[in-house]
Amino acid sequence: MATEAQGEGEVPASDSRPSDAICNFVICNDSSLRGQPIIFNPDFFVEKLRHEKPEVFTELVVSNITRLIDLPGTELAQLMGEVDLKLPGGAGPASGFFRSLMSLKRKEKGVVFGSPLTEEGIAQIYQLIEYLHKNLRVEGLFRVPGNSVRQQILRDALNNGTDIDLESGEFHSNDVATLLKMFLGELPEPLLTHKHFHAHLKIADLMQFDDKGNKTNVPDKERQIEALQLLFLILPPPNRNLLKLLLDLLYQTAKKQDKNKMSAYNLALMFAPHVLWPKNVTANDLQENITKLNNGMAFMIKHSQKLFKAPVYIRECARLHYLGSRTQASKDDLDLIASCPTKSFQLTKSQKRNWVDSCSHQEETQQRTEEALRELFQHVHNMPESAKKKQLIRQRKVLGNQMMSEKKNKYPTPESVAIGEMKRASKENMNLLFSGSPAVTMTPTRLKWPEGKKEGKKGFL
Repeated sequence: MATEAQGEGEVPASDSRPSDAICNFVICNDSSLRGQPIIFNPDFFVEKLRHEKPEVFTELVVSNITRLIDLPGTELAQLMGEVDLKLPGGAGPASGFFRSLMSLKRKEKGVVFGSPLTEEGIAQIYQLIEYLHKNLRVEGLFRVPGNSVRQQILRDALNNGTDIDLESGEFHSNDVATLLKMFLGELPEPLLTHKHFHAHLKIADLMQFDDKGNKTNVPDKERQIEALQLLFLILPPPNRNLLKLLLDLLYQTAKKQDKNKMSAYNLALMFAPHVLWPKNVTANDLQENITKLNNGMAFMIKHSQKLFKAPVYIRECARLHYLGSRTQASKDDLDLIASCPTKSFQLTKSQKRNWVDSCSHQEETQQRTEEALRELFQHVHNMPESAKKKQLIRQRKVLGNQMMSEKKNKYPTPESVAIGEMKRASKENMNLLFSGSPAVTMTPTRLKWPEGKKEGKKGFL
């Protein structure tokens, strides 16, 4: 949640609008690949862990949130939903009589407005979002109010579960935009939930450090994005889904600010009360936090295309939880994964096993290489006496000494042994070695050379 100038509403031009579709698997008709699902969604294992082991998933994500931002006991308990949100001055979410009235209203069948957020409700509201995507150039979109009569017609239709023909010309873009804000404003809690309120305030305080380790006034955007990615992972699925749809709409709106005059910050002023502010509080209750919240909303709009991807280390932890260390992680990823809280994510034993397996594989490959070279040397030995044979025997001695020296090193690769020696042999000797010996053949399965290595390949394979 970077603190950015109010007039700066530009969004990164290089970002493109991603597809809303989520695809975990691609069906492939290739018989050689049948039985092996192709993972299309990079967050597949993250979602799998979230649904199958929510406690492990939450512990993993929250442990990394607390690594980035300082959440004292009470604020951490609020994030975990263990205690209710408390605001300065005693203000807080609705309680008592008013909460009872709202709960009675929400029991009304088929009601979308004022009800807890559901996927069915989102499907209805998506009609508004889809229409607005086609009308982003309207000046003052989301700021200019619509017609109250037309809005009531739309509201009733949505509450009744009716499909609406917004393209009929009966409704104006401002009617639809105002109704979307109205829907968000009547949710029982802000879209980002009461539990996350203090965490978002702390994200706004993430600043860079200078070379001496002193905190500066420059927002640390990378850590802010990372913290938001983590927080969004533990939102209730309906909230997360609608938030993605909303932020994408606002991002696209801000990209058209030259036409609609609505920058990211202007849009943030319209939506922060519905997305971030706790319910039933006023601007006076929030006091100095108003600026943080508005800037935070603008930051989310500008960087929305990055916020719904799980951090790399979370993906790796989730993958390792299901697959183990089938592929070795990079050093940076391993350093990050060290923060995984449960035994399921500890890599020490699996790393050692991979290291041993790798060394064993290298020794096996080296044995095959030596066997192939022995066959070559035997052929040279059986050749008739000639100057050419003497030259090849001298070359054999050099190669043999080189291999003995390399074996003393710690698990050298056989390819590096052979290629290192071939680099020492002249091009003329390489031609002599093979051009006059048609009987010398070595199968690729015996001695394999890495692609891209030009030296020493000619005549071998």
